[in-house]
Amino acid sequence: MIGLFGTMRLPFLPLNPICVALAAAAAGYGGYPLDVASVWLALIGAIAASITVNALNEYVDFRNGLDSRTIRTPFSGGSGTLPANPALEMPTLAMAMLSLGTVIAIGLWLLMRHGIQLLPIGLAGVVLIVFYSTWVVRRPLVCLLAPGLGFGTLMVSGTAWVAAGQITATAFAASLVPFFLVSNLLLLNQFPDVEADITVGRNTLPIAIGRRNASFVYLLFMLLGAASLAAAIRFGVLPEACRWGLGGFALGVPVFFGALRYGHDSQRLEPFMALNTIICLVTPLLVAAGLYFSP
Repeated sequence: MIGLFGTMRLPFLPLNPICVALAAAAAGYGGYPLDVASVWLALIGAIAASITVNALNEYVDFRNGLDSRTIRTPFSGGSGTLPANPALEMPTLAMAMLSLGTVIAIGLWLLMRHGIQLLPIGLAGVVLIVFYSTWVVRRPLVCLLAPGLGFGTLMVSGTAWVAAGQITATAFAASLVPFFLVSNLLLLNQFPDVEADITVGRNTLPIAIGRRNASFVYLLFMLLGAASLAAAIRFGVLPEACRWGLGGFALGVPVFFGALRYGHDSQRLEPFMALNTIICLVTPLLVAAGLYFSP
């Protein structure tokens, strides 16, 4: 059963505590008292949500044969756990269901504690979790936006709400950072999978408009993310110390040129995928630190 850690995709889970930390920092900015117990539960729920998506993705890709066609990189193509150990197929599905049950249970507890107003966020999150590997990946625009909605709009805004009892302008502005970065993370990670994804009926943005055009969408999202952060700082929604996050968005420029040049070459694209992952992890941390250490 140790192999189940592979289907959880543990290397991708640090993004969850980073987004929750950003939410807590945004919720507490300005002296708002935090509901610490709710923040911890939100963190557990966020990790369980990602485990559910990852495990379901591994299960679906093994069942439809995608795992046997994809070219794996450290950032795309799945973990390879189930092709190497097919006996873990049903345990992986069971783990996904258990994790989903954990998400729903925590969501119900938070609803009872903080009110029915949280229901739309919770329902949207469950829909994304359950249908990401089947329905979402067949619709290019939805597939582009879903990761950012999950980690940014839903995770950061939802956690900020249960932490402080409201979604402030600061929390919303902070949520835009992972919204653009995580959507770009998954967008670039789809480049090596284009040919394999086509064989199972997926229709991600690089499939729908081509890798070259998808590279320009990547650049657009980096520019929009930087613009939203700069505007929030300019108008006092986020403190001046958050400006260090702009450096993370700036690093997206060489990633864009790497995607433009090596979009069809998975091996040469890997260093840029690595840099993109670092950008996605470090930038929200810099913004969270700016919020935390500002008066």
